[in-house]
Amino acid sequence: MYAEGRGVAKDDLEAVKWFRNAINNKGTEGGVAKYNLAFMYANGRGVAQDEAEAVKWYRKAADGGYIVVPQDNVLALSHSRRVGISDSERVRHYRQSAEQGDALGQLWLATMYWQGRGGLPKDETQAVEWYRKAADQGDAEAQNTLGLLYAAGRGVARDEAEAVKWYRKAADQGHAAAQVKLGDAYDKGLGVAKDEAEALRWFHKAAERGDSMAQYTLGLLYVAGQGVPRDETEAVKWFRKAAEQGDANAQHNMAVAYAQGKGVTRDEAVAVEWYRKAAEQGHALGQLRLAAAYMGGRGGLPRDEVQGVKWLLAAADQGNAEAQFGLGLWYIEGRGGSPKDHVEAVGWFRKAAQQGHPQALRALQKRGLGLIP
Repeated sequence: MYAEGRGVAKDDLEAVKWFRNAINNKGTEGGVAKYNLAFMYANGRGVAQDEAEAVKWYRKAADGGYIVVPQDNVLALSHSRRVGISDSERVRHYRQSAEQGDALGQLWLATMYWQGRGGLPKDETQAVEWYRKAADQGDAEAQNTLGLLYAAGRGVARDEAEAVKWYRKAADQGHAAAQVKLGDAYDKGLGVAKDEAEALRWFHKAAERGDSMAQYTLGLLYVAGQGVPRDETEAVKWFRKAAEQGDANAQHNMAVAYAQGKGVTRDEAVAVEWYRKAAEQGHALGQLRLAAAYMGGRGGLPRDEVQGVKWLLAAADQGNAEAQFGLGLWYIEGRGGSPKDHVEAVGWFRKAAQQGHPQALRALQKRGLGLIP
């Protein structure tokens, strides 16, 4: 009554007092009180928010067999690494919830089977069974997961049409990742007839919900004019949304847009900052372009070959052929005060040439060397 303001003024402090008074009552009444007290701790209502205390009372309610709205109990237990609950205890609560028909309990139990945690064997078949139970009850996350499993043929026979069926169920509920997958299916004709307009519609839905992959994909479609008129300004709008969420590919594309003045006013300094954001996330092309900016002292950066070679090496270590060729030149020329190192140079030329880099191949041929030592 006090928690919901039914028949009395809403008063969380008073509600907590009554829940505490009732926790020792037998049967359902005591279980309800424990559950509600856990809810108040979980949400910081009438008491200081305290996840550990919330989980303690969820556990007491669950141990007494009371799980009226078990998904809250399950969600609280999902924070076990912060509150010291073991995976095996989580599995016990998930199973209790799942067997009472709670979709979220079924989802989490499926995940534990999939990962082989909490004393459970790693069992894709069992995982699929519980994902399906949750999906059949309308859980969008489980529906999307089933779609992924059918697309990959994991725990079930590979079936693109069945994957699309489950993506659509989740997508119709607003599940952004499923909307992206459904858009991708229409874009590539996987499990459905290829349909650019339908692909665009689903990508737009996901992008408007803030999905960075969808935003990045929309940017690419506007750059290419695929299913939409070619529009660099619109492309940059969507790249920016994804980039601001930390999407490294979108950050790199923002850098390229500013470097080339496409869809935005050309600005090398801003381009360098976007290259740096992408590079710091391990984006090889971003690392390569940042290295070039340091080597040439461009975009407001001081000329700094030490920083340049640092980023060149980062890109080369990820297999970027252009960076590998650049390192070969670095060692051949002995730049940045480093001694010349023919052996190291040839090693990098070979790595680049093995990927088909024509200048690296010519550098080897010039020295009478081949792809294989």
